[in-house]
This record gives sequence, C-alpha cells and structure tokens, in this order.
Amino acid sequence: MERSYSEEMRRIYVLTLFMFSSLVLAGKGAGSIACRRVLKYCQGNEINIPRCVEDRMRHCKKGKHLLDGSEKDFYLRSANSSSAARVDTVYGHIIHIPSEAVLKSTLSDSDQEVYLIVSVLNSSLFEATSDKGSPHEQVLGVWLGDQVIHNLFHPVRIEFVNVSQNESRKCVFWKMSHNSEQGSWSTDGCNTIHNNTDIVCECNHLSFFAVLVSPDAPDPVNIHRLEYITYIGSCLSVVFTLIALMLSLCHRQVKADHSVIIHMQLTGSLFLLHFFFLASSFWSKAEGAACLSLGLLLHWALLGTLTWTAIEGFHLYLLLVQVFNIYVRRYTLKLSLLGWGVPTITVMICGVGGSYGKYTLTENTSNITSLCWIPTAAVRYITVNGYLGLVLLFNIAILAVTVVKMRQLRLRTVQAGRKVRRFWKDWANLLGLSCVLGLPWGLAFTTKGAISLPGIYIFTILNAFQGVLMVLWFGLSHASPIMRSKAQRTSP
Repeated sequence: MERSYSEEMRRIYVLTLFMFSSLVLAGKGAGSIACRRVLKYCQGNEINIPRCVEDRMRHCKKGKHLLDGSEKDFYLRSANSSSAARVDTVYGHIIHIPSEAVLKSTLSDSDQEVYLIVSVLNSSLFEATSDKGSPHEQVLGVWLGDQVIHNLFHPVRIEFVNVSQNESRKCVFWKMSHNSEQGSWSTDGCNTIHNNTDIVCECNHLSFFAVLVSPDAPDPVNIHRLEYITYIGSCLSVVFTLIALMLSLCHRQVKADHSVIIHMQLTGSLFLLHFFFLASSFWSKAEGAACLSLGLLLHWALLGTLTWTAIEGFHLYLLLVQVFNIYVRRYTLKLSLLGWGVPTITVMICGVGGSYGKYTLTENTSNITSLCWIPTAAVRYITVNGYLGLVLLFNIAILAVTVVKMRQLRLRTVQAGRKVRRFWKDWANLLGLSCVLGLPWGLAFTTKGAISLPGIYIFTILNAFQGVLMVLWFGLSHASPIMRSKAQRTSP
C-alpha cells in the first residue's frame, strides 16, 4: 500500500514538472520570434501593432547571419559600449547612437556587446488622435538591447531626408498610453533641426520616430507677422467699439430705433470678443480655474458675436422683405434673450463637460503660441466651426435676397445720370452689410490648401479689424439721416 502511494506521488511530481517545463518553454518560444519577422507576426496576431512591435523587438531572436547584411526595411548591427553606433538606410535616413546609450543598454548584461535594431515602418500603422498634423510616410523604430533607454545627456540623432519644404515640420515619437491601447505623437524630449529638405531629430530616448508635417501651419516668420496684425487689430477694435458704446449711452434716446439697438448689441459682443481674446493671449500662462474661466468667456463672446450677426440678418430680412405687419411685442427683449441666451447655455454645457483649458495654436522649436480656449477638437468643431457654418449659410441667403431687393428698387427710382454714383454707393453698402453679417468669418474655411497663406492673412486682417470697420460703417450709415433731419429742422 505504501509502495503504491509512493509511486503515485512520484507520477504526480513528474507530471507537474513536465507541465511546468512545457509552460516555461512555451513562454520562451513566444518571445523568441526572429527579429526580421516581428512586424509580420504583429500584423497577423495583434490589434495594437506599435505596442506589439515595441515589446517583441526587445526580446526577439537576433540571428548572427544578419549582422553582415541588411534587408530594405530591417537593419541589425552589433554595438560595443566603448564606441557609438550608426545605421544608414537605403532611403537615405541615418541613425546615430551615442556611446552613452550603448553603455546604458549593457549595464544589466555581462556581455559588453548589444544589438542595435532599426526597422522602417509605414506611418499607416500608427493611428493617432491628434489634429496637429500627420506623420511623414516612413517611421523609424530604433531599439538597443532589451533595456528602455531614456534621459540621455547626449541625444540620439535621426536624419530624415527629402521631407517636403512647403510644410511645417517637427520631430515626434510614438508615446504609448498606459491607460488605453491608443498612442499619440509627442515632441517630448525631441528637438527639430531644419536643413533645407532634410530634418535632423535629436531625442533623449529610443522609440518610434517620425517627422510630423502640418500643411496648414505657416512658418515662424509669418506666424510672428500674423500675431502682430492680430494684436494691433484687436486693440484698435476694443478702442473703437468702446467709444461707440460710450457715445451710444451718452446720446441714447428714450425710444431708440430697433436697428440701432441691434447694432449696439453686436458692437458690445465684438468688444467682449476682442477684449477676452487679448486677455486669454496675454495671460496664456494662467493655469487651472483662471485658464478655464478665460476660455469660457472667450467662447461665450465668440458665440455671442456669431448669434448677433445672425440676428442682424434676420432683422434686415424683416426690414426689406416683410415691410408691413412686422410688429412684434417686446421685440428687442426677445432678441436679447436669444442673442445672449444661446451662448450662455452652450458654454454652461461645455463648462460642465470640462471642455476648456490650454490650447496650443502653433508649435515649433523657437515659438509656442497658446491661449486659454477649447483643447477638445470635437467640441471646437461642433460649437465653433459648425455654428459658424450655419450662421454663414443663413446670412449669405439674407445678403442674396437683399441684393435682389436693392436691384429692384434702384431700377424703379434711379435716373440715368445718377447710375454711376449709385453703383459705387451700392457697392459700399454691400461691403458694409457683408461685414455686419459676419461674412469675413467665412474666410476661416479658405485657410486650407493652395490658398492657405493668403487666406490666413486676409482672414486675420478683416476679423482683427472687424470692430473698427463696423463702427465706421455704423457711423457713416447713421450720419446721413441725422444730418438730413437737422437740415430740415433749421430750414425756414
């Protein structure tokens, strides 16, 4: 009985040992994929290809026969801790590894020789959520031994050749997310050096490297010019709109015309827009609740301006098309509730959702332009771009109807000798109405493609000086009736 129990225990022990050995060997086998086959393995077995390649490349089977030759998209070199390493790809890209990085990779290994792996990957394998640009066609993955190399005093140099010179370019690496399966392109620890069509990336760590190209971003010289134009125009708009509001308060009538009240509401919203824009730009280093408040107020002022431009179009339609029977009880009160209520409700919803914070407009090695705004792209597209598009479509339709009505009136009343003078006056009125109806905001949709830079300049000039232009137009349009009424009172 004892013997049979002893034999049974021996069998269980051998079986357990066999199962444990099998699991260990299976685990080793899973990590012992040939380095040249890692990418193909990950494409066929993994959803998150960058993370799979990153993990497998550190523990892959090197293969001594690859040391003397290289494939088109895969390079394997031995590196010694006493010297730097270099890899030249067939595409012209060059990778320089400092001796410091090689030394760090050999600290946990008794062997003083490690393997440098470089893989050329297609950028389509990296699905980024950033709206700052898209990577160049090729991504370079660089690994050195099985250690994570970072915080280097002497940076790794990666030279990318033949990168388009007409686009904004900066060096990035693929930053893995610890909380999700997604990643994103980041500039942390990387410096960009421009050399005509070549880009040199200096980074203090190893990873996947690429050049992020942003075709819509102007170069630093144009960025500085646009900033000056914006700040000067916004300052003048604040001054002019403030003067117009003060004059309106000083000379207000007991029962002012509806058009004048709507004009002043639009002028007030423009004053708030330019004032909060300047505050958000100059206090761009604000953090926490201060930056959130500035972003919320700027968003509220912008939505208020767009809403009041739509109200201007609606009121113009009533004046020109519905000439009779347009009496609406408490008309200006209802318009005021609409003009300020819609922006208030919108920013309250966005504020509860935590949509406000620091937003980077332009970023390069020498200049970073940021302000307190809406960093969330989806919220920005819906509440700004989408709302702007609806307002523009409505006001363009109103302007078209206005032009037709003006044409019909002129054909009835204008004499032949006054046609030329009336022609220029009509064009001046048309341009003034376009400014009041916010049509210059539509140039925001022309800042892409072949006319990107001219479109950005025209958009910046017209909208930065919009407060100035509108105050001048309001003054000229209301000056003529006032002068005529004074002349009639003084005439015998």
